[in-house]
Amino acid sequence: MNYTNSPIQKITFNNQEYFVKRDDLLNSDFSGNKARKFYYYLINDFPKIKKVVTFGSAQSNAMYSLSVLCKIKGLKFDYYVDHIASFLKENPVGNYKFALDFGMNIIEGKIPDSFDEETLFISEGGAVVEASFGIKVLADEIKSWAEQNSIKNLKIFLPSGTGTTALYLQKYLPFEVLTCACVGDEDYLKKQFEELEKDNFPTIVKKEKKYHFGKLYKEFYDIHKELLKQTNIEFDLLYDSLAWLCFEKYVSTQKNKDYTFLYIHQGGLLGNISMLERYKHKFDK
Repeated sequence: MNYTNSPIQKITFNNQEYFVKRDDLLNSDFSGNKARKFYYYLINDFPKIKKVVTFGSAQSNAMYSLSVLCKIKGLKFDYYVDHIASFLKENPVGNYKFALDFGMNIIEGKIPDSFDEETLFISEGGAVVEASFGIKVLADEIKSWAEQNSIKNLKIFLPSGTGTTALYLQKYLPFEVLTCACVGDEDYLKKQFEELEKDNFPTIVKKEKKYHFGKLYKEFYDIHKELLKQTNIEFDLLYDSLAWLCFEKYVSTQKNKDYTFLYIHQGGLLGNISMLERYKHKFDK
């Protein structure tokens, strides 16, 4: 099974050339940045561990990826959420549906304060030091590609939730890594960095306005459709739409400089199933 070495594709979007690291094309059930973050757990054995526990939202990419990981490893998987919407319970869709299909035990309520030695607890979204293992593999792939193509002035861009992937990419790469805060604001993202590392943080590109995570915005839908039309690549509506808006604005300020731009496609496309239904209902009238 292919969990590494995703292809890099050259695209043109709005008359600007980019390269896209297609981590969405890793193994069909275990792809994107979560496959990188959880790679350490995939290739190592934990003989004492019988169950994995984490928490987050009911449509989390990490929830689905960990359900796949636990299925592969033969482990139980408990996932804690504050709340599951009654509509979602009655009409399972996206990450929630597929995680259930892979054997997730979802629990509404407060996560316990401690666990026994047979339980592995993983922080929300995979914001753990162990994530650095798989992200270093990703960084090495990017370095090899840059060397093979004699690329020196490379700038790498990707959206951030907890910022773990961007943080460790910057640690292991000689190039500038840029990101934008999709879940909280820039201060929240910097605090997430500081939980794991002391310095050498990626560059946070500021958003033009405040966005609430999970809320529908017409500009997100518009750029999503335009990216699909021009590149024939489907991107994630929650993270990638905002990231491309920020990235395009940033690139427009670099016009007179000879940079190569690489965008990291981190997968998460199962979430589009429910998001597209919501967007079409609101804007396609």
